[in-house]
Amino acid sequence: MLLDGEQFGQYLTDYKRTAWRFETQPAYAMPNEQDNLDRWRAGKPKPEGHNATWHETVRKAVNAGKTIGRVRTVRQPLTEYQRFQLDWAVPGNIEAGEDIRILDLTDLELSLPSQDFWVFDDETVVDLNFRSDGTLINVDKLEDPDLDQYLKWRDTALAHAVSLTDWNART
Repeated sequence: MLLDGEQFGQYLTDYKRTAWRFETQPAYAMPNEQDNLDRWRAGKPKPEGHNATWHETVRKAVNAGKTIGRVRTVRQPLTEYQRFQLDWAVPGNIEAGEDIRILDLTDLELSLPSQDFWVFDDETVVDLNFRSDGTLINVDKLEDPDLDQYLKWRDTALAHAVSLTDWNART
């Protein structure tokens, strides 16, 4: 079932216990990020309130006793977008309470999809479908996912991923 932005937003706020994302794209073409990406490229400081809406969503979830996390896959050399994301977005998201791990696949051969997805409460799967340029095509709540497979992918990714601090220390 294809979800619009409001419907997907409800999954991000209405889950009961856990929300987890597998994030795989080398770049995301998000129109609302373009100004900040340009600022980052120019070496300007991060604007006050950068990513504040997401941080508030994360804080509310964590304060309600829920968990929210993701594994961000990368390959060396990092794309410009990944460098921007790791410099500006990820640290603030972690500070807000999101458990973000980095999975460097450069020298690993793991059986993981190239598909971005969310798993909510270990029972609901939502695929995020992108064009090769990082433009979002659609958000698809799967009606009858192979839940065991998605949970296996999640567990495999988590078993091989490291914290941002540990990843930064290695690079």
